[in-house]
Amino acid sequence: MEKLSIIIPCYNEEASLPASYRRTRNALDSIAYDSEIIYVNDGSRDRTRTMLDEIAAADAQVKVIHFSRNFGHQPAVSAGIQHCDADWAIVMDADLQDPPELIPDILQHCRNEQANSVYCVRRSRENESWFKRFSAKFFYRTLNRMVSEVKFPLDTGDFRLIDRKIMTEFRKLHEHGKYIRGLVSWIGFRQVPFYYERKARMAGETKYPFRRMLGFASTALLYFSKKPLQMVMGLGFLAVLIGIFLAIWFTLGKIYGFSNAETGWTSLITTITFFGGVQLLTVGVLGQYIGVLFDEIKNRPEYIIDEKRNFSDSEQKTNQIER
Repeated sequence: MEKLSIIIPCYNEEASLPASYRRTRNALDSIAYDSEIIYVNDGSRDRTRTMLDEIAAADAQVKVIHFSRNFGHQPAVSAGIQHCDADWAIVMDADLQDPPELIPDILQHCRNEQANSVYCVRRSRENESWFKRFSAKFFYRTLNRMVSEVKFPLDTGDFRLIDRKIMTEFRKLHEHGKYIRGLVSWIGFRQVPFYYERKARMAGETKYPFRRMLGFASTALLYFSKKPLQMVMGLGFLAVLIGIFLAIWFTLGKIYGFSNAETGWTSLITTITFFGGVQLLTVGVLGQYIGVLFDEIKNRPEYIIDEKRNFSDSEQKTNQIER
């Protein structure tokens, strides 16, 4: 019998956790797989940790990983994949926006398509603002235009099915700022879409407010594209051309008297402001890439595990740094 793992990152999910576990367990009981649930507690500050320990004590097929602090959603998903020994894994959130009842359909779709991965595409987003929908569409389409190496599926999240082959290759990727949906696409193999209606959050607040969305988009762009560097280089070249044109214009104007170069403080200030903006923009983009290199050179662990529940004796090591 093939083994299936459901990987669920959790951060302050006490309100939705009971329903999430119940519905996920019911979905797993309806399929002919040796199944388990891997919860990754990303340093929750509410009762999530206590509730996960209670669930693990009552259900031996539930494994729990507790982080030492909040490291973020992507490291939590990464930890789940790295600690999964199943033939198949489905990554989904605990807030029930990704309905667990779709698990049998996703597995059947994967078998029908003979795929290595099924990525779930959102037809709609319930109870999300127009800005959230617009920014998500803008992000995915902009990222595809900026990245030539691989094309990313539009309107997808981390809700997806991956097989053992993809998980094995994923573990070989050692960068720290992981954009997981992008990395899975980069790995390749046969990946097919599955369309669904994304539900509203059952409870709690989004873990991706605007500030974190910007950071997430920045990570995706910096790790997958060099086009920002090319764009600022092009902008710098344009600034040089403008500077040369203005120099020629004002020189000729001084000679032939069709300009007042000596009193042209407006054009001077405009030119200085433009060139200064280009320089700051260029330095900022370079700084972002240098920051990525700095994080990688430090080689700090992607996350630190405080405790595990229901793992085997060989895996049951507390207070151990995990990458």
